[in-house]
Amino acid sequence: MRTRCSRLIRILAAGYAAAASVSGATAEPASPPLTSIASQLTRSRTAGWDLVSLRTGVKQVVTLRASLPAGDRFAPPENRAVPTLTGALLDQGTSRQSKFSIAEKLEGVGAQISFSVESTLLQIRAKCLSKDLPLLLELLAEQLREPAFAAEEVEKSKRQWTGFLRRQMESTDFRASESFSLLLYPPGHPNRPEPAEAFIAAIQEVTPDQLRAFHAEFYGPESGTLVVVGDLDPATVQHEVARVFRDWRGGRRLVAPAAAAVRISPSRQDYTVTMSDKTSVSVVWGQRTGLTARHEDALTLRVGAAVLGRGFTSRLLSKVRDEEGLTYDIRGGLASDTFSDGEFRITASFAPESLERGLASTRRELEAWHRSGITADELSRVKSDLIGSYKVGLATTDGMAGAILDSIHLGYDLSWLDRYPQVIAALSLERVNQTISSYVNPDQLVLVKAGTLPDRPSSASVSGSAP
Repeated sequence: MRTRCSRLIRILAAGYAAAASVSGATAEPASPPLTSIASQLTRSRTAGWDLVSLRTGVKQVVTLRASLPAGDRFAPPENRAVPTLTGALLDQGTSRQSKFSIAEKLEGVGAQISFSVESTLLQIRAKCLSKDLPLLLELLAEQLREPAFAAEEVEKSKRQWTGFLRRQMESTDFRASESFSLLLYPPGHPNRPEPAEAFIAAIQEVTPDQLRAFHAEFYGPESGTLVVVGDLDPATVQHEVARVFRDWRGGRRLVAPAAAAVRISPSRQDYTVTMSDKTSVSVVWGQRTGLTARHEDALTLRVGAAVLGRGFTSRLLSKVRDEEGLTYDIRGGLASDTFSDGEFRITASFAPESLERGLASTRRELEAWHRSGITADELSRVKSDLIGSYKVGLATTDGMAGAILDSIHLGYDLSWLDRYPQVIAALSLERVNQTISSYVNPDQLVLVKAGTLPDRPSSASVSGSAP
């Protein structure tokens, strides 16, 4: 079993799917999507958790998704690396047994538990056979409640994270995305990452006592959400969760930050990170929207942005890649808006000799999209694609559990799971085009390029306004 901490994954690849879209194409099939999902759910406050369970037609398999507000934004001011290291140490042994003992028990029944630390949340993913759910919950509870934070494991994790970060700093995608976020978001904003060099320095100073203090303050069921989907009995799930988490207290109530005003991006900026001996230049181009995903215009804008940059039939991919052959990958959409105001961004990768032509082609498509909007045919196609992808996702236990958890994170009642396709289908062309012109301004985009640029020195350097 391996902990998955996604601070860097979040920087490298912000999601561009619709707010309730889910993944899970490789997971086991569940029953076809229910006519009314909300009516089939069992929801209760159990041992402090907001517990939601759903029995599906899948046989013998149970998928668990859960979250706690214990992410990077809650880091103590003296050390920003503490939340990430706390999450990384959850599966490295408890006060009662070693990491090897726990791993052996999980592997013995083919079960999995993983943890990842994001900007706001500790995310938990787990899967097991139905008969092994009591064992899975016992081990999960032990890891969450009693992590050992042994000194030798802390030092090992610090070395691993330092090495990982050093390798990521050689990635053009990482450097472009990190610089973009630092330019876009001011200090204190939940979406502003700690610069990699500063994060490495902070890692070196982390102590076991700091991890224990953070765990004591932020780990608990106060704002925890636990979703269990598959071949299960809801009453049994409630009983087992109550049994293993009894007497667990604490945690922090999650309070979403206030949404920012619209059109708050900094003035247009062009920022370059020059890196030696790279075969491609990574580009991130975008601005803040001032919207959270729950805002009434956010889903509408997300649909409009999907025409520009989502999937093989998007304008960017069909024009810049397929017709002009200037890139292998280019995409665009909204990101980072679940718990705070987020962004519109385009990401691409160009060969150095194709960079200027690629940027010109991308700007042409962006400006045409902003100026003229999308067509009725494009809207119909994207609606069908988003609704179809959503329904396919709900046909797996992973996808269903993820959709339920995402809906709760967004602050919707669970009827949203049934209403989402209808809300998408009802969007008008006029409203979509109005949101495009209202929330995106091609003249105020921040552009970041990272790689070995033509006619630039080969040694690593930075130009433009420093984040």
